[in-house]
Amino acid sequence: MKIVFRVDSSLQIGSGHLMRCLTLAERLKKENGSDVYFIMRDLSGNLIELVKQKKITVFELPQVEPGKALAGYAKWLTVTQEQDAAETIASIEIIGKPDILIIDSYAIDITWENMLRTYVEKIMVIDDLANRKHDCDILLDQNEYRNKEKRYEYLVPQHCQLLLGPQHAILREEFYEARKKIRVRDGKINNILVFFGGSDTGNETMKALQAISMLELNDITVNVIVGKSNPNQKEIEKFCDKSNNMHYFCQVDNIAEFMNAADLAIGAGGTITWERCFLGLPAIVVAIADNQVELTEACASKGILVFLGDKSTVTTPLLSQAILNIEGRTLKKIAQNCLDEGKDYGRRNIFASS
Repeated sequence: MKIVFRVDSSLQIGSGHLMRCLTLAERLKKENGSDVYFIMRDLSGNLIELVKQKKITVFELPQVEPGKALAGYAKWLTVTQEQDAAETIASIEIIGKPDILIIDSYAIDITWENMLRTYVEKIMVIDDLANRKHDCDILLDQNEYRNKEKRYEYLVPQHCQLLLGPQHAILREEFYEARKKIRVRDGKINNILVFFGGSDTGNETMKALQAISMLELNDITVNVIVGKSNPNQKEIEKFCDKSNNMHYFCQVDNIAEFMNAADLAIGAGGTITWERCFLGLPAIVVAIADNQVELTEACASKGILVFLGDKSTVTTPLLSQAILNIEGRTLKKIAQNCLDEGKDYGRRNIFASS
């Protein structure tokens, strides 16, 4: 099976879209014996080299100054959908007709997909916005929403196979291995994990570190992880170096190990929500993007995390108070809720029934 991914990463986009595609690509290589290719644009802060390190062929689209007429998510492509589609087609003609083209971009919709339709056997879309029409055969939205069964009505063709909810979460193999070694959390906080995703341009990481410092929790281990594209790396590393209990790490490949060791996580919403929940890790969550708010609220209503709100409203004192409030019975209960909720997360082969 030949599979092509169209996905980008940058300072603006972050790394989440790419990382879930990379996880899926490696799984498809291992379980299906698939040949996988990535088509990515050369954007500021991209992680193209990371994909190449995984021995995956990448076709690079040229870097372009964003068109002034582009607004919202359309800016992610830096060009019109028509131009991006034409450049993608040129790459596909070199690769050869793929069995499946997988698209993970909020900037792409039915306009782009219609142009690619005759160049591929099937089109799969990974999305969680449910705000635009698609011409696709499979749509994956791994997030939890109160009305998830209704969100894509009238947005996809009738024949489209919908894979909805975290039972379809794209989890790396390390998480399945880590769950085998999972420990029972007793409600005490001895280890805190701070991770706000790959880029964290708003520097919520520093806000969390300052909140922990205010509490003078010197006997607690604090592991701080940042992505390679985080523009505040040096500031965060310097802050950690001044502390006896804060440990700085950049672009790790064993985050499941860190999660298993932690009693509490402080971080963003999004894909990592399912990873934390799968390992029974309670979290205090700050939404760092608008699309994280609704799904994080839904998760909070299930008692699998504590949601403090959007980053614009969350202060350092608020974070400090949230840490104080969660320890004990509340923390233990959330951990158990996570384990119960997460036991069915992550289908090993999403194409098994397609």
